[in-house]
Amino acid sequence: MPGPTHATTLEKDIPQFNKDIKDVHLIYDYAAQDASGNPEKWRYEMWFFSSTRIVYKIHGGPMAGRTNFQTASYQCIRPGELWQCNWLEETGTICSLIYDIPKQTITTLLAFSEGHWENPEAAHGDKRNAEDFQRWRGLASIGCQIDRFLLNEQAGIVECFRGKGDLEPIEGDEETI
Repeated sequence: MPGPTHATTLEKDIPQFNKDIKDVHLIYDYAAQDASGNPEKWRYEMWFFSSTRIVYKIHGGPMAGRTNFQTASYQCIRPGELWQCNWLEETGTICSLIYDIPKQTITTLLAFSEGHWENPEAAHGDKRNAEDFQRWRGLASIGCQIDRFLLNEQAGIVECFRGKGDLEPIEGDEETI
């Protein structure tokens, strides 16, 4: 394999993508627990920018302070109701998110690389800052493929609207890995 590759959103799904979730901006809270088992909210913000990109910011939890955009692929599970969005982080973390439109929930599985999970502060920053981007890439080289922390969580959507909100737009062809 010449380098990181991504699946693409199927051409047949693009019209439904444009109708259901293109330019949709979600703010959602995970009802998680801290290291001591105490309840805490992890707030995330996700913008389905295009059929090939997502833009997001993390406001709560161990990864709070991370602003990013990624190459993503989408799958329509049930038109008008369920969508899956998948991406690979430059840290080596694999992300899969299910957006349930009628129930207004997000269900995720995150396969954190060892470097990303064990060094959350090093994963903070903004990809637009070259120093942050390089540091994040270095996190992927810590451990091996099976040294992962799998985290599955469900979040309730607090806000749903179209447009960038407070997130910084991208051109859509930026390097992501």
